[in-house]
Amino acid sequence: MFKSLSLVTLLFCSASVFALEFSDIATEGQIKYLKERPDPNAYSYESRVKITAASLESGSVQIATCHYQLDPIRKVVIVFNPGRIQAIAVKSIDKMASAEVKNNQVVLTDVERGASICIDLQSKALDQVGAGQYRLNAGPLMRRYLDGYLPMAAKIRVDWPSNMLTVEKTAPSEKEGIQVVQGNDGVQLDMIFAGKMTAQIDLKKPD
Repeated sequence: MFKSLSLVTLLFCSASVFALEFSDIATEGQIKYLKERPDPNAYSYESRVKITAASLESGSVQIATCHYQLDPIRKVVIVFNPGRIQAIAVKSIDKMASAEVKNNQVVLTDVERGASICIDLQSKALDQVGAGQYRLNAGPLMRRYLDGYLPMAAKIRVDWPSNMLTVEKTAPSEKEGIQVVQGNDGVQLDMIFAGKMTAQIDLKKPD
């Protein structure tokens, strides 16, 4: 989920770790980029961000998010940055008793293995950092377990009208575990990692 695009999305979940090696788990302050998932059928996150011409003025964007293959746990809290988030709407749930919006949080109860939830958001997530320059902050994204972090996959797609923006840089940049695909109407980051991930996408109006 973006900081909840400065969304600050935090996902706290418990998980079964018997199939993982100790080297797959990140400790506090550490982030590990992984070439492939050691647990391919476990938790993943997807978001699709829509930037419009109006977003460049207001900083507000629409975000469609989904959490898949959640770990079984009695309660999960997804937290969004109260200074950024403007609207939260739960669109669908599967294999859980309930999902309730409480202020800047979504509280999930009686989550079964393999559960999923999709949430639509409006967030003041786009910062203007210079003349015709903008920054989108994504994270922190994490799959917490006790005092460490388990592997997860995250796909972040950002769309805008054709030729309205170009990508200056992303952090992290493309490397093992991080794939960046750019076009004239958007950019997509596919990430496999363990740790507490915060990503940034720097954009600008074309010359």
